[in-house]
Amino acid sequence: MQIENPKKSVPTVFIVDDDPAVRDAIRWLMEQVKLKAQVFSSADEFLASYVPGTRGCIILDIRMPGMSGLELQERLKASGTVIPIIVITGHGDVSIAVRAMKAGAVEFLQKPFNDQLLLDTVQSALSTYGTIWEQEARRQECSKNLASLTAREREVLNLMRTGKPNKVIASILKISVRTVEGHRATIMSKTGTRSLGELFEMLHTNS
Repeated sequence: MQIENPKKSVPTVFIVDDDPAVRDAIRWLMEQVKLKAQVFSSADEFLASYVPGTRGCIILDIRMPGMSGLELQERLKASGTVIPIIVITGHGDVSIAVRAMKAGAVEFLQKPFNDQLLLDTVQSALSTYGTIWEQEARRQECSKNLASLTAREREVLNLMRTGKPNKVIASILKISVRTVEGHRATIMSKTGTRSLGELFEMLHTNS
């Protein structure tokens, strides 16, 4: 099953479990509250389809044939993937729970789990990470906008950041005040900002 590519699409709950009954039960539960869900029978099947950056959360079984849930967690963490993981298992092994949490799991639930608890955990994870994803999206947009500036525009911007007025900037760069004003207007247009405060906040976000 190929996962959709759009990074800003509706978050998806990815269910990775080798037990078809568990997969179907969790998918049905998610769909009852209008959450988009996709199921995978193994960690390898999930990795073969997952598009890095796709928003959502993973409900992940620990013990599976082939790559274990913990190994999948550690691989995602090593690759820098930012996605919440809810670990489920039929084995109440405290050491496994500790490893799962250290690998980045947001919750550890033992089968059979309470349906409402699972739903609450998923909703909380999506809400918390939604803020993280939006911050990252803004940071990437900032980087893209700043990269579009010319060398001269960057010089003007760097002097603007120090609080220097247009006349001083013009003198330093040996250009006219009107040219400085033109560069400032272009900088604001390219970065999509409407005030110096907004522009400097963008620069701070990208630093």
